[in-house]
Amino acid sequence: MIQKLTTEERATELAQLKGWQVVKDRDAIQRKLQFADFNEAFGFMTRVAIKAQEMDHHPEWFNVYNKVEITLSTHEANGLTARDIKLASFIDSITA
Repeated sequence: MIQKLTTEERATELAQLKGWQVVKDRDAIQRKLQFADFNEAFGFMTRVAIKAQEMDHHPEWFNVYNKVEITLSTHEANGLTARDIKLASFIDSITA
């Protein structure tokens, strides 16, 4: 069974992510992104979807035109895990 990050792991890992915020009243992280247009936003979402499928770890997200809001939390652990950090790091790498 996958385990939630410890307090120390969480602090270390979150410090290395770009633009991610802890979700209030939930053990999750969130990032809001804005792109030039819908096509660019959809292309980004497609890349994340392919990686998420490979990882068997799927984000919660919301998209309107050029804006994408992503929330990561591991449901089976009921909180933030290494899987979330790995997917967040991938997202950071393709938005740099």
